[in-house]
Amino acid sequence: MAGGGRRQAPPRENVLAAAMEMIAERGLEKLTMAALGREVGMSSGHLLYYFHSKDELLLRTLEWSEGRLGAERARLLTRAGTARERLDAYVDLYVPDGHRDPHWTLWLEVWNRSQNADDDARDRQAAIEGAWHRDLVALLAEGVSRGEFRPVDPDRFAARLRALLDGFAIHVAIGLRGTDRAQVLGHVGEFLTDGLYAKA
Repeated sequence: MAGGGRRQAPPRENVLAAAMEMIAERGLEKLTMAALGREVGMSSGHLLYYFHSKDELLLRTLEWSEGRLGAERARLLTRAGTARERLDAYVDLYVPDGHRDPHWTLWLEVWNRSQNADDDARDRQAAIEGAWHRDLVALLAEGVSRGEFRPVDPDRFAARLRALLDGFAIHVAIGLRGTDRAQVLGHVGEFLTDGLYAKA
């Protein structure tokens, strides 16, 4: 066929960005292959060709979103300032913006689907989790070495802090009554003051 009769598929990043935007605007339940295809000008069959399943689409969208968050996290953690200031920035980035935060909505769905995920999908989820953990461990170790934080085991404290953050983040993301972002940041601040920050 001569000429430009066949429509070229959009770059994969555009598809992932569109998926994230749909989650933000309409909720995860509205993200179907057909609806996403209409959004980006592709058939659901073409989307399945590229992503193989909705599970894979969701995981790739999460990886794309986490790549952007990872860049923001790196910027926050390498800026000038005390370890405590940068830890506050880490926590602020971690906690959802509010009910139905699109990134956390996506995380919750991927976690739910991971019960039946294959080893590759589980490894990719672990890689995302591992990046957050490693950055937090490094920051805690720096704070301990500078005397800003109590002499805790950075790896063990990071595991506990992230478990606390995950639990509170789920409450915020699902809109659990009586738990909002400001309250969560307050609880986490008290936890850090009691367990980490060195007394003057």
